[in-house]
Amino acid sequence: MSLAAHHQRPSTVVRSIAVLGCLVIVVALVGGLLGHHDGAHAKPELPASWALGAVPFAFLLLAIAVFPLIPAIASWWHSNVSRLAVAATCGVATLVWITATMGAHQAATLTGHAVLDEYIPFIVLLFSLYVISGGIAIRGNLPAHPGTNTAILAIGTVLASAIGTTGASMVLIRFLLSVNKERHKVAHTAVFFIFLVSNCGGLLLPLGDPPLFLGYLKGVPFLWTTSLWQEWLLVNSILLALYFTWDRHEWKAERRKDILRDERARRRISIDGRLNILWLVLIVLVVATVDPSRPLPGTEWKPFTYMRELMMLGLCALSMAFTKDAVRKANEFDFGAIAEVAALFIGIFVTMQVPLLVLKEKGAALGLATPIEYFWATGSLSAILDNAPTYLVFLQTAVSTPIEGAPFVSVGDLGQVSEPLLSAVSLGAVFMGAMTYIGNGPNFMVKAIAEQRGVRMPSFFGYLGWSCLVLLPTLYLASRLFVAAP
Repeated sequence: MSLAAHHQRPSTVVRSIAVLGCLVIVVALVGGLLGHHDGAHAKPELPASWALGAVPFAFLLLAIAVFPLIPAIASWWHSNVSRLAVAATCGVATLVWITATMGAHQAATLTGHAVLDEYIPFIVLLFSLYVISGGIAIRGNLPAHPGTNTAILAIGTVLASAIGTTGASMVLIRFLLSVNKERHKVAHTAVFFIFLVSNCGGLLLPLGDPPLFLGYLKGVPFLWTTSLWQEWLLVNSILLALYFTWDRHEWKAERRKDILRDERARRRISIDGRLNILWLVLIVLVVATVDPSRPLPGTEWKPFTYMRELMMLGLCALSMAFTKDAVRKANEFDFGAIAEVAALFIGIFVTMQVPLLVLKEKGAALGLATPIEYFWATGSLSAILDNAPTYLVFLQTAVSTPIEGAPFVSVGDLGQVSEPLLSAVSLGAVFMGAMTYIGNGPNFMVKAIAEQRGVRMPSFFGYLGWSCLVLLPTLYLASRLFVAAP
């Protein structure tokens, strides 16, 4: 066997596994489509072997954390085909366990819910914001002073609530990295970017972060999240101050010749692809108004399923058609970062159905009663599960845990939830989605773009170390000040 053939065979095997896994998931989805809306949403009984069913999810998280650190397989893992193969295999293993213990119909129903109701809207929204914002090129250069970097992070933090954490992240991350290209120590800037722009900044409006958007769809009033402005201001101000102090220290440690080269690289700032700003505004309007579960504003007509997603993809097509290739080339735009998110999160969304079942079944046994408990429980699981479905689970649990004498918020068909508990769940999901790379969709995309630009980002555990050092103490202070016990 030739050396070329020896290296080709693993790639062929991996591609075959990825395709096979996707085919099995598609078969399950066909069953989901047939039975998804036939009233088969009765609460499933949790099998006694649930710990075994959670193994694929745990393995996938372990793979994301450890595989990049193992030299023998690090380059193999770098391929999105390899990531998809592992994610699809874990997803198939989860489906096999659900089928064996709960029946094929329940496997189809749960998979249909995971992929049709959650993954597809999730990935289409991220894809749309990624593609459209990738057509906005902020040209020019500024000296990468600590004040400059802090100002860019502050602007992104404000934008995150207006155009979403994904939109703000994709618009600004390339520009920020370009500003810092003459500097050697840039990883801390990308990490704080994830903390601020990709997560904590998106607290003030439902469009800011996926969990808040799901809450809005469930009936949380659109402007209710603006009541959390004090928490938003405190956490983001502390993080910006910490970043400025940290970056000032790193800037002083840079080589003198690199600082001089950075100063000479100053160029006037301009924005190309400005038409994409219109497409971003329209994306926001579509997400805010088009919901298959409720009539369009001012009408009695309900949009059909996936109308919102089709409209967003249509806006993506307009962006691709009307944006000059030179603009995307200037951004070094490609689909690698969003492909990485898509490949990994299909496995995460399917495999996490078992942990979510456990949480729904045994959530009451956790004995959660106070806002502080809800904050840390929601936040801890948002760090390792995607924060959007975690938010929904704890929102539903909070509805059944009224606090005597506390004000209530009406949440559509769910009923009423004590406002302190709703605040705690919202804060935990949004803020602690920043704790790991998998807590929120934009985290992975920012990491991938930074690595494409040559930034050596922390590993999964390295990033978690940053979170424990910087983010956790900040959130502990905020929880003590604002998430008060009744």
